[in-house]
Amino acid sequence: MKKCIALIEKGQDGTFAIFTPDTKSTVFGDGNTVAEAKADFENTVKEFIEVFEEEGRHDPDDLKNTVFEYKYDLPSFLNCYNYLNMTKLADRAGVNPSLMRQYKRGQYVSEKQASKIQDAIHKIGRELLAVRLV
Repeated sequence: MKKCIALIEKGQDGTFAIFTPDTKSTVFGDGNTVAEAKADFENTVKEFIEVFEEEGRHDPDDLKNTVFEYKYDLPSFLNCYNYLNMTKLADRAGVNPSLMRQYKRGQYVSEKQASKIQDAIHKIGRELLAVRLV
Protein backbone atom coordinates (compact mmCIF):
# COMPACT_ATOMS: atom_id res chain seq x y z
CA MET A 1 0.00 0.00 0.00
CA LYS A 2 1.26 3.44 -0.92
CA LYS A 3 0.52 6.54 1.11
CA CYS A 4 -0.45 9.75 -0.61
CA ILE A 5 -1.40 13.16 0.73
CA ALA A 6 -4.84 14.56 0.01
CA LEU A 7 -5.21 18.21 1.03
CA ILE A 8 -8.54 19.51 2.31
CA GLU A 9 -9.22 23.24 2.07
CA LYS A 10 -12.21 25.46 2.70
CA GLY A 11 -13.02 27.73 -0.22
CA GLN A 12 -14.14 31.35 -0.04
CA ASP A 13 -17.63 30.22 -1.01
CA GLY A 14 -17.82 28.00 2.09
CA THR A 15 -17.46 24.68 0.27
CA PHE A 16 -14.64 22.21 0.78
CA ALA A 17 -12.22 20.85 -1.80
CA ILE A 18 -9.75 17.98 -1.72
CA PHE A 19 -6.87 17.46 -4.12
CA THR A 20 -3.72 15.37 -4.49
CA PRO A 21 -0.69 17.62 -4.95
CA ASP A 22 1.91 14.85 -5.18
CA THR A 23 0.44 12.43 -7.70
CA LYS A 24 0.95 12.32 -11.44
CA SER A 25 -2.83 12.10 -11.82
CA THR A 26 -4.26 15.01 -9.84
CA VAL A 27 -7.66 14.13 -8.41
CA PHE A 28 -10.23 16.55 -6.99
CA GLY A 29 -13.31 16.21 -4.83
CA ASP A 30 -15.64 18.84 -3.41
CA GLY A 31 -18.70 19.23 -1.25
CA ASN A 32 -20.64 21.42 1.13
CA THR A 33 -19.04 19.61 4.08
CA VAL A 34 -15.73 17.84 4.58
CA ALA A 35 -17.58 14.51 4.66
CA GLU A 36 -19.22 15.25 1.29
CA ALA A 37 -15.88 16.32 -0.18
CA LYS A 38 -14.22 13.10 1.04
CA ALA A 39 -17.00 10.96 -0.47
CA ASP A 40 -16.74 12.83 -3.78
CA PHE A 41 -12.95 12.55 -3.74
CA GLU A 42 -12.99 8.80 -3.06
CA ASN A 43 -15.61 8.26 -5.76
CA THR A 44 -13.55 10.30 -8.23
CA VAL A 45 -10.43 8.20 -7.50
CA LYS A 46 -12.43 5.01 -8.11
CA GLU A 47 -13.94 6.33 -11.37
CA PHE A 48 -10.57 7.66 -12.52
CA ILE A 49 -8.97 4.23 -12.13
CA GLU A 50 -11.90 2.45 -13.84
CA VAL A 51 -11.92 4.77 -16.87
CA PHE A 52 -8.18 4.53 -17.44
CA GLU A 53 -8.22 0.74 -17.04
CA GLU A 54 -11.06 0.50 -19.61
CA GLU A 55 -8.94 2.55 -22.02
CA GLY A 56 -5.87 0.39 -21.32
CA ARG A 57 -3.89 3.34 -19.98
CA HIS A 58 -1.54 3.12 -17.02
CA ASP A 59 -1.83 6.74 -15.92
CA PRO A 60 -3.56 6.05 -12.61
CA ASP A 61 -0.89 3.61 -11.38
CA ASP A 62 0.06 6.14 -8.71
CA LEU A 63 -3.54 5.97 -7.42
CA LYS A 64 -3.94 2.19 -7.29
CA ASN A 65 -3.50 0.53 -3.90
CA THR A 66 -3.11 3.94 -2.33
CA VAL A 67 -4.15 5.01 1.14
CA PHE A 68 -4.80 8.73 1.35
CA GLU A 69 -3.56 10.69 4.32
CA TYR A 70 -5.87 13.67 4.69
CA LYS A 71 -4.32 16.96 5.71
CA TYR A 72 -6.60 19.83 6.64
CA ASP A 73 -6.46 23.58 6.60
CA LEU A 74 -7.76 24.87 9.95
CA PRO A 75 -11.33 25.77 8.81
CA SER A 76 -11.72 22.31 7.24
CA PHE A 77 -10.49 20.57 10.38
CA LEU A 78 -12.82 22.58 12.59
CA ASN A 79 -15.74 21.77 10.26
CA CYS A 80 -14.96 18.06 10.17
CA TYR A 81 -14.57 17.85 13.96
CA ASN A 82 -17.34 20.31 14.75
CA TYR A 83 -18.13 18.59 18.04
CA LEU A 84 -15.05 20.28 19.50
CA ASN A 85 -15.95 23.25 21.65
CA MET A 86 -14.26 26.29 20.06
CA THR A 87 -13.97 28.22 23.32
CA LYS A 88 -12.36 25.34 25.19
CA LEU A 89 -10.05 24.50 22.29
CA ALA A 90 -9.04 28.16 22.08
CA ASP A 91 -8.30 28.18 25.82
CA ARG A 92 -6.18 25.03 25.50
CA ALA A 93 -4.25 26.56 22.59
CA GLY A 94 -3.84 29.97 24.21
CA VAL A 95 -5.84 31.65 21.45
CA ASN A 96 -8.60 34.22 21.80
CA PRO A 97 -11.96 32.35 21.47
CA SER A 98 -13.38 35.02 19.17
CA LEU A 99 -10.34 34.66 16.91
CA MET A 100 -10.77 30.87 16.91
CA ARG A 101 -14.35 31.26 15.64
CA GLN A 102 -13.02 33.58 12.90
CA TYR A 103 -10.51 30.89 11.92
CA LYS A 104 -13.37 28.40 11.66
CA ARG A 105 -15.14 30.73 9.22
CA GLY A 106 -12.00 30.93 7.06
CA GLN A 107 -10.05 33.89 8.44
CA TYR A 108 -6.32 33.64 7.63
CA VAL A 109 -4.34 31.91 10.39
CA SER A 110 -0.61 32.47 10.70
CA GLU A 111 1.76 29.53 10.76
CA LYS A 112 2.60 30.30 14.40
CA GLN A 113 -1.08 30.30 15.45
CA ALA A 114 -1.81 27.16 13.43
CA SER A 115 1.11 25.44 15.15
CA LYS A 116 -0.21 26.40 18.61
CA ILE A 117 -3.65 25.05 17.75
CA GLN A 118 -2.24 21.86 16.24
CA ASP A 119 -0.12 21.28 19.36
CA ALA A 120 -3.21 21.67 21.56
CA ILE A 121 -5.18 19.25 19.36
CA HIS A 122 -2.38 16.67 19.53
CA LYS A 123 -2.17 17.05 23.31
CA ILE A 124 -5.93 16.46 23.59
CA GLY A 125 -5.53 13.39 21.36
CA ARG A 126 -2.79 11.95 23.59
CA GLU A 127 -4.95 12.58 26.66
CA LEU A 128 -7.90 10.81 25.04
CA LEU A 129 -5.73 7.84 24.04
CA ALA A 130 -4.74 7.43 27.70
CA VAL A 131 -8.39 7.18 28.86
CA ARG A 132 -9.51 3.79 30.14
CA LEU A 133 -13.17 3.24 30.94
CA VAL A 134 -14.41 0.78 33.55
